[in-house]
Amino acid sequence: MTLLLDAERVLADLRELAAASGGEHAGAKRLAWSADWTAAREWLLGKLQELPVAVERDEAGNLWAQLDGDGSADGFVIVGSHIDAVPSGGWLDGCLGLLTALETVRTLAAGAAPPVTVKLVDWADEEGARFGRSLVGSSAVAGTLDPDDVRGLLDADGTTLQEAMASVGVDLDGASAATARLDGARAYLELHIEQGPVLLDTGRLASAVAGTVGDERYLITFSGQSAHAGSTPMRLRRDTLAAAATAALEIREVGIRHDGVATVGAITSKPAVITAVAGESEMMLDLRHLDADTLATMLAECLDACERAAAQFDCGVTQRRVFGATPTPFHPKLVALARAAVAAAGGGDGDPIPSGPLHDATEIGRLVPTVMLFAQSDPPISHTEVEDSPTDALRVAIEAYGRTVGEAIALVAAGSLDEAVA
Repeated sequence: MTLLLDAERVLADLRELAAASGGEHAGAKRLAWSADWTAAREWLLGKLQELPVAVERDEAGNLWAQLDGDGSADGFVIVGSHIDAVPSGGWLDGCLGLLTALETVRTLAAGAAPPVTVKLVDWADEEGARFGRSLVGSSAVAGTLDPDDVRGLLDADGTTLQEAMASVGVDLDGASAATARLDGARAYLELHIEQGPVLLDTGRLASAVAGTVGDERYLITFSGQSAHAGSTPMRLRRDTLAAAATAALEIREVGIRHDGVATVGAITSKPAVITAVAGESEMMLDLRHLDADTLATMLAECLDACERAAAQFDCGVTQRRVFGATPTPFHPKLVALARAAVAAAGGGDGDPIPSGPLHDATEIGRLVPTVMLFAQSDPPISHTEVEDSPTDALRVAIEAYGRTVGEAIALVAAGSLDEAVA
């Protein structure tokens, strides 16, 4: 089944969304669970109202739009991504995949009913930018979201995740009911920008993605004693910021030593005044690696570094795991389809690349045959207003995605895509 999408219409939708939710130089304003995010979803709903789809929101806040098939095949194929963004984020992160999925449904709706039902999804709070817990909506659907693990997470204003979700009518404790949304799912396909340098360095405009790396995310709290900065001798201080900073430098070495990535994204301290020793400091830790055993080793070494730093400065230390994801290889048959589609779209032929960033496909790919495609990023950075991709790369990736979805629909309709994940 050949499915050719209108890339220019996708690009026009992307520019329209960017203008409506941030503008060219201000960066995206679509922080999850906020009024800006709700407005962006209203914009999306306006687009979906033009199509013969049934739209509803699930218990975890994910938005679904269903285009019925002709009844010749059971189950359904899922296409989508997310519309939420980090503060002052880029114009492509998440929404490229979502609006290409919109164009996929739009194109299918313009012809005869597809042989299998197709569902578009806008996952809720993929980024985790506000509360530090990524993939909220997709992990609820995948059954890996424990409300007790995230209930007390706070944003910068002191709002809890539970309160933020409730503000838009989503009950954290009821989110697990969304797992039923995968009943009958036969495949999930997602398009994204790479957000890194591999495709740019190798001159490739797009690529199939082999899978996503594993991730461990922790909040580390150092407890000491606040004291006057002028009257407390250095040797008597229980300085939690010194402990956190010392640990952060060793954590960097852990990432280098194991050829992974280890990031201290933030350290916040109290009382946070210039004339006082920091009596409490909280550190945000993120670790990623392709190999599960190596990731576990990195985590153990980082937590040990925190214990040693705490002891060095006579501080206590506690840890709290806020997120974890095992490495997720994508379905080999779908990866092969995506690789062939990239070549057919003029993107060249090359080995599928792994994804360092997490995506909703990380959660869904453990349960449903899944694949992602990447468009080249240039500059090779994301989560910033200067995020961009060459227009040619976007066109190739959009075409390749449409071709992959078309072939996946044909495989599902023929019953030749086994449901076992890799």
